[in-house]
Amino acid sequence: MYKLLYLQIMTMLEKRAWTYMLVALVTYGGYVVVILSRKGDGSLIGVDYVPVLLWSLGISVTVSIVVGIVTGMIGDRSTRTDVRDREIDQLGDRVGQAFTVLGALGAFVLALTEAPYFWIANTIYLGFALSMIVGSLAKVVAYRQGGFQQW
Repeated sequence: MYKLLYLQIMTMLEKRAWTYMLVALVTYGGYVVVILSRKGDGSLIGVDYVPVLLWSLGISVTVSIVVGIVTGMIGDRSTRTDVRDREIDQLGDRVGQAFTVLGALGAFVLALTEAPYFWIANTIYLGFALSMIVGSLAKVVAYRQGGFQQW
């Protein structure tokens, strides 16, 4: 009961941050488990990762949308945000974008060294996953700590 009550008082942006973080953790974790289970005695490079990666991305996007809609219906249906919400959202986005850039740079270096496609694609996917997870975590922490200090 307490958790449902708590969901009702969260802002829409906070609910979205929780949703993205949890969905990214579960889908990326599931992707890693499936890839490692398909490895067997061979090399990771030999695993047929493309369909699993595409399914993982598709499931992540779909579940994020559906869960976002459902959590948005719980509690106050107002989508109004205040300055604090926008600042927290921007902070989390900046933190998350750093991991997208790091993933892209890692993939760039791998491409320049002619690494196998497996490592390039998985570096990009890891960057996307970390972007969602760490960016959302930054937002959740900011919400839990009361936002920003007003000077």
